[in-house]
Amino acid sequence: MGRKPTVNLNLPKGMRARRQRSGKIYYYFDLGGKPRKEMPLGSDYVLAVERWAELEASKIPACARPTIKDLAERYAREVIPLKAHKTQEENLRQLKNLMAFFCSPTPAPLEDIDPVHVRMYMDRRSKEARVGANREKALLSHMWNMARQWGYTDRANPCAGVDGNSERGRDVYIEDNVYLAVYNAGDQALKDAMDLAYLIGQRPSDTIALSEHDIKEGAIWLTQEKTGKKLRISIEGELAALLARIARSKAGYKFHSLKLIVKENGQPLTRGGLRGRFEKARDLAAELNPELAKAILAFQFRDLRAKAGTDKAESAGDIRQAQKQLGHSSVKMTEQYVRNRKGDKVGPTR
Repeated sequence: MGRKPTVNLNLPKGMRARRQRSGKIYYYFDLGGKPRKEMPLGSDYVLAVERWAELEASKIPACARPTIKDLAERYAREVIPLKAHKTQEENLRQLKNLMAFFCSPTPAPLEDIDPVHVRMYMDRRSKEARVGANREKALLSHMWNMARQWGYTDRANPCAGVDGNSERGRDVYIEDNVYLAVYNAGDQALKDAMDLAYLIGQRPSDTIALSEHDIKEGAIWLTQEKTGKKLRISIEGELAALLARIARSKAGYKFHSLKLIVKENGQPLTRGGLRGRFEKARDLAAELNPELAKAILAFQFRDLRAKAGTDKAESAGDIRQAQKQLGHSSVKMTEQYVRNRKGDKVGPTR
């Protein structure tokens, strides 16, 4: 239960008053979120309350029976924008799949959605994407919890008790010969990206987002986009040599970007550009190395994070070192990344 207001008792719930240095008071509509976001309503109290009422009314579906479409529209408007960029893209794609089922032929009222319907969705969707169906069920579950908070429904979450599909985690370790085959088939921008991703052990999006401003006090400072975890990776050894090589290359370009990973013209390398260059190099490497083609074609850029964690744990003899580098909150999570490619080394009984 929140604190009982002691000031501005004339304001309705969700409306804020801010006194300026001039003494004039401006009113705001509380949009929530972390950090908190507010929409200005102006300095006229009466007009501000009228505008507040309009915004509050827009939250409530006009129909007496809120539908899954009503919920999805508000969720997309108020919740999804607060998530990480990549998660936003995934959620919007997942919403499209959910709506195709629950809005056919017309949007289903929330009070009519039962666990059996979630099971039907899972069975139908699993034929195309078993793992995707699990993620979409998780999104629907969170949407339903928000619907209860917003007063759209008081019914129990229909996703509760509905089994998800069994998942088998990715267990691919990129051997050095496979790495080099793709590396040698790539251009300089791809080589820089592969080296950097492997040496720092970060996700592709975090790797190409790094800039010269992130290098300070002898380390790379970064905040992981997905989790918000802050890391400092000391610049030494091969990483120091790589950064020096990148700096020399960038010095020769007419256009200077602050991003570390850039193209031949000096412009920053985008996520799409990285994907395209990697896939092109992978296909060429498979063609040039038919004996490794199967392993090469199974190589995904994100596997460099698992390779980094595995090599770090093996060289340090301590999985906790890999945990710190990957930015995981627990060793258990790191265990899902580290590949036990050689098996446990044990001594004889005697």
